[in-house]
Amino acid sequence: MDPALIWILAGLLLLGAEILVPGVFLLWIGLAAVGTGLFLLLADPPLWVMVTVFIALLAAGVTAALWLRRAGPARPRVNTPDSGLVGRTGVLMEPDAAGPRVRLGDSDWAARLPREARASPAGTRVRVEGVDGTTLVVRPE
Repeated sequence: MDPALIWILAGLLLLGAEILVPGVFLLWIGLAAVGTGLFLLLADPPLWVMVTVFIALLAAGVTAALWLRRAGPARPRVNTPDSGLVGRTGVLMEPDAAGPRVRLGDSDWAARLPREARASPAGTRVRVEGVDGTTLVVRPE
């Protein structure tokens, strides 16, 4: 059997295995093998050139994957204190011994106000601008 067809068949088998066992690990190996097989259809190089082409294609694929992962959209932040809180509005409550508090939905949160808004009365509507640990950074609307 022609070595080019063996490389292409092995690459296709690896790509098929990637579908059955997802994880993006076999994808780059399979693509490099198919690319090596296509290269062998054009030329008849010695073994060391075949291996070098395979390794170069594999390195290029992994590099491209890492670049795409870094350049891709940010992952959603799930189960973090600020997921879904920033931008919401709440009501300033009577301060307790620890400082101001905000009622946001059905929860009370410790709050931090900007210096110019610290004298705001209870009942003032505030917007969450950020989260610092378990303290909401808020500003009157």
